[in-house]
Amino acid sequence: MTTKDRILEEALRLFSEKGYDGTSVESIAEAVGIKAPSLYKHFKGKEEILNCIIDISEKRYSENFGTAHSSWELPESKEAFIKVSKERFRFTLFDPNIRRIRIFMTQEQFRNRRMAEITNRHKMEDVQNIFKKILTEMMEAGIVKKDDPELLAIELASPAVLFISKGDRMPESREELLEQFERHVRHFCDVYFIKQ
Repeated sequence: MTTKDRILEEALRLFSEKGYDGTSVESIAEAVGIKAPSLYKHFKGKEEILNCIIDISEKRYSENFGTAHSSWELPESKEAFIKVSKERFRFTLFDPNIRRIRIFMTQEQFRNRRMAEITNRHKMEDVQNIFKKILTEMMEAGIVKKDDPELLAIELASPAVLFISKGDRMPESREELLEQFERHVRHFCDVYFIKQ
Protein backbone atom coordinates (compact mmCIF):
# COMPACT_ATOMS: atom_id res chain seq x y z
CA MET A 1 0.00 0.00 0.00
CA THR A 2 1.40 3.39 -0.98
CA THR A 3 1.76 6.29 1.44
CA LYS A 4 -1.01 8.09 -0.44
CA ASP A 5 -3.34 5.10 0.02
CA ARG A 6 -2.47 4.92 3.73
CA ILE A 7 -3.24 8.62 4.10
CA LEU A 8 -6.66 8.12 2.53
CA GLU A 9 -7.38 5.03 4.63
CA GLU A 10 -6.39 6.67 7.92
CA ALA A 11 -8.16 9.90 7.04
CA LEU A 12 -11.40 8.03 6.35
CA ARG A 13 -11.06 6.11 9.63
CA LEU A 14 -10.47 9.33 11.57
CA PHE A 15 -13.23 11.23 9.74
CA SER A 16 -15.73 8.46 10.54
CA GLU A 17 -14.65 8.39 14.20
CA LYS A 18 -14.06 12.10 14.93
CA GLY A 19 -15.77 13.96 12.09
CA TYR A 20 -14.16 16.22 9.53
CA ASP A 21 -13.70 19.21 11.84
CA GLY A 22 -12.42 16.96 14.64
CA THR A 23 -9.65 15.55 12.46
CA SER A 24 -6.49 17.56 11.82
CA VAL A 25 -3.88 17.09 9.11
CA GLU A 26 -1.44 16.42 11.93
CA SER A 27 -3.58 13.60 13.34
CA ILE A 28 -3.86 12.01 9.89
CA ALA A 29 -0.10 12.21 9.41
CA GLU A 30 0.51 10.77 12.88
CA ALA A 31 -1.87 7.84 12.18
CA VAL A 32 0.06 7.11 8.98
CA GLY A 33 3.41 7.41 10.75
CA ILE A 34 4.68 10.45 8.85
CA LYS A 35 5.13 14.14 9.66
CA ALA A 36 2.51 16.66 8.50
CA PRO A 37 4.86 18.29 5.94
CA SER A 38 5.31 14.87 4.29
CA LEU A 39 1.54 14.59 3.91
CA TYR A 40 1.57 17.79 1.86
CA LYS A 41 3.75 16.04 -0.72
CA HIS A 42 0.68 13.93 -1.56
CA PHE A 43 -2.24 16.32 -0.89
CA LYS A 44 -2.70 20.08 -0.71
CA GLY A 45 -4.68 19.72 2.51
CA LYS A 46 -7.56 18.10 4.31
CA GLU A 47 -10.19 19.19 1.78
CA GLU A 48 -8.31 17.54 -1.07
CA ILE A 49 -8.03 14.36 1.01
CA LEU A 50 -11.79 14.45 1.62
CA ASN A 51 -12.56 15.03 -2.07
CA CYS A 52 -10.30 12.13 -3.06
CA ILE A 53 -11.99 9.83 -0.51
CA ILE A 54 -15.41 10.80 -1.85
CA ASP A 55 -14.38 10.26 -5.48
CA ILE A 56 -12.86 6.85 -4.74
CA SER A 57 -15.91 5.80 -2.70
CA GLU A 58 -18.32 6.96 -5.40
CA LYS A 59 -16.40 4.95 -8.00
CA ARG A 60 -16.24 1.86 -5.79
CA TYR A 61 -19.94 2.07 -4.98
CA SER A 62 -20.91 2.51 -8.63
CA GLU A 63 -18.75 -0.44 -9.69
CA ASN A 64 -20.14 -2.79 -7.02
CA PHE A 65 -23.72 -1.60 -6.58
CA GLY A 66 -24.38 0.05 -9.90
CA THR A 67 -26.28 3.12 -10.99
CA ALA A 68 -29.52 3.72 -12.84
CA HIS A 69 -27.36 4.34 -15.93
CA SER A 70 -25.41 1.07 -15.62
CA SER A 71 -26.12 -1.71 -18.02
CA TRP A 72 -27.76 -4.43 -16.01
CA GLU A 73 -28.25 -8.04 -16.79
CA LEU A 74 -31.99 -8.28 -16.35
CA PRO A 75 -32.93 -10.86 -13.70
CA GLU A 76 -35.23 -13.31 -15.48
CA SER A 77 -36.73 -14.94 -12.40
CA LYS A 78 -37.70 -14.32 -8.82
CA GLU A 79 -34.62 -16.21 -7.55
CA ALA A 80 -32.28 -14.26 -9.84
CA PHE A 81 -33.81 -10.98 -8.62
CA ILE A 82 -33.41 -12.04 -4.97
CA LYS A 83 -29.78 -13.04 -5.61
CA VAL A 84 -28.89 -9.73 -7.29
CA SER A 85 -30.68 -7.70 -4.61
CA LYS A 86 -29.02 -9.63 -1.81
CA GLU A 87 -25.53 -9.27 -3.36
CA ARG A 88 -25.92 -5.50 -3.57
CA PHE A 89 -27.32 -5.28 -0.05
CA ARG A 90 -24.46 -7.44 1.29
CA PHE A 91 -21.88 -5.21 -0.40
CA THR A 92 -23.46 -2.07 1.07
CA LEU A 93 -23.81 -3.56 4.54
CA PHE A 94 -20.41 -5.28 4.86
CA ASP A 95 -17.84 -3.34 2.79
CA PRO A 96 -15.70 -1.63 5.47
CA ASN A 97 -14.77 1.45 3.44
CA ILE A 98 -18.30 2.01 2.17
CA ARG A 99 -19.53 1.64 5.77
CA ARG A 100 -16.97 4.19 7.03
CA ILE A 101 -17.82 6.73 4.35
CA ARG A 102 -21.55 6.22 5.01
CA ILE A 103 -21.10 6.78 8.77
CA PHE A 104 -18.94 9.82 8.09
CA MET A 105 -21.42 11.29 5.59
CA THR A 106 -24.35 10.64 7.94
CA GLN A 107 -22.61 12.70 10.63
CA GLU A 108 -21.40 15.43 8.29
CA GLN A 109 -24.61 15.86 6.27
CA PHE A 110 -25.85 18.43 8.77
CA ARG A 111 -22.67 20.55 8.48
CA ASN A 112 -21.72 20.16 4.83
CA ARG A 113 -24.06 20.68 1.88
CA ARG A 114 -22.07 18.37 -0.42
CA MET A 115 -22.24 15.58 2.19
CA ALA A 116 -26.01 16.12 2.49
CA GLU A 117 -26.47 15.82 -1.27
CA ILE A 118 -24.33 12.68 -1.53
CA THR A 119 -26.03 11.07 1.47
CA ASN A 120 -29.48 11.81 0.07
CA ARG A 121 -28.49 10.50 -3.35
CA HIS A 122 -27.03 7.25 -2.00
CA LYS A 123 -29.71 6.51 0.58
CA MET A 124 -32.69 7.43 -1.55
CA GLU A 125 -32.41 8.61 -5.13
CA ASP A 126 -29.80 6.23 -6.58
CA VAL A 127 -31.20 3.08 -4.97
CA GLN A 128 -34.75 3.94 -5.97
CA ASN A 129 -33.76 4.85 -9.53
CA ILE A 130 -31.81 1.62 -9.92
CA PHE A 131 -34.73 -0.49 -8.76
CA LYS A 132 -37.21 1.60 -10.76
CA LYS A 133 -35.20 0.87 -13.91
CA ILE A 134 -34.92 -2.86 -13.17
CA LEU A 135 -38.59 -3.20 -12.23
CA THR A 136 -39.71 -1.28 -15.33
CA GLU A 137 -37.69 -3.60 -17.55
CA MET A 138 -39.00 -6.65 -15.70
CA MET A 139 -42.57 -5.40 -16.18
CA GLU A 140 -41.93 -4.99 -19.90
CA ALA A 141 -40.52 -8.54 -20.00
CA GLY A 142 -43.64 -9.90 -18.28
CA ILE A 143 -41.77 -10.98 -15.11
CA VAL A 144 -43.30 -8.42 -12.75
CA LYS A 145 -46.94 -7.32 -12.63
CA LYS A 146 -47.68 -3.94 -14.24
CA ASP A 147 -47.73 -1.29 -11.53
CA ASP A 148 -46.11 2.04 -10.69
CA PRO A 149 -42.37 1.20 -10.82
CA GLU A 150 -41.42 4.29 -8.83
CA LEU A 151 -43.69 3.32 -5.91
CA LEU A 152 -42.52 -0.29 -6.07
CA ALA A 153 -38.89 0.86 -5.98
CA ILE A 154 -39.61 2.92 -2.86
CA GLU A 155 -41.38 -0.05 -1.28
CA LEU A 156 -38.45 -2.32 -2.06
CA ALA A 157 -35.60 0.04 -1.13
CA SER A 158 -36.88 1.79 2.01
CA PRO A 159 -36.50 -1.17 4.39
CA ALA A 160 -32.99 -1.78 3.02
CA VAL A 161 -31.99 1.76 4.02
CA LEU A 162 -33.36 1.17 7.52
CA PHE A 163 -31.60 -2.20 7.82
CA ILE A 164 -28.28 -0.67 6.73
CA SER A 165 -28.64 2.17 9.24
CA LYS A 166 -29.22 -0.37 12.00
CA GLY A 167 -26.22 -2.38 10.79
CA ASP A 168 -24.05 0.73 11.06
CA ARG A 169 -25.19 1.32 14.64
CA MET A 170 -25.15 -2.37 15.62
CA PRO A 171 -22.58 -4.22 13.46
CA GLU A 172 -23.17 -7.46 15.36
CA SER A 173 -26.69 -7.59 13.83
CA ARG A 174 -25.54 -7.58 10.18
CA GLU A 175 -26.05 -11.31 9.48
CA GLU A 176 -29.54 -11.12 10.98
CA LEU A 177 -30.26 -8.01 8.90
CA LEU A 178 -29.13 -9.81 5.75
CA GLU A 179 -31.67 -12.55 6.53
CA GLN A 180 -34.41 -9.96 7.19
CA PHE A 181 -33.60 -8.26 3.91
CA GLU A 182 -33.85 -11.54 2.03
CA ARG A 183 -37.24 -12.24 3.66
CA HIS A 184 -38.37 -8.75 2.66
CA VAL A 185 -37.30 -9.25 -0.98
CA ARG A 186 -38.92 -12.70 -1.09
CA HIS A 187 -42.18 -11.25 0.20
CA PHE A 188 -41.96 -8.42 -2.34
CA CYS A 189 -41.46 -10.99 -5.11
CA ASP A 190 -44.39 -13.11 -3.88
CA VAL A 191 -46.64 -10.05 -4.11
CA TYR A 192 -45.47 -8.46 -7.38
CA PHE A 193 -43.90 -11.15 -9.54
CA ILE A 194 -45.95 -13.03 -12.06
CA LYS A 195 -45.93 -16.70 -11.13
CA GLN A 196 -43.52 -18.58 -13.38
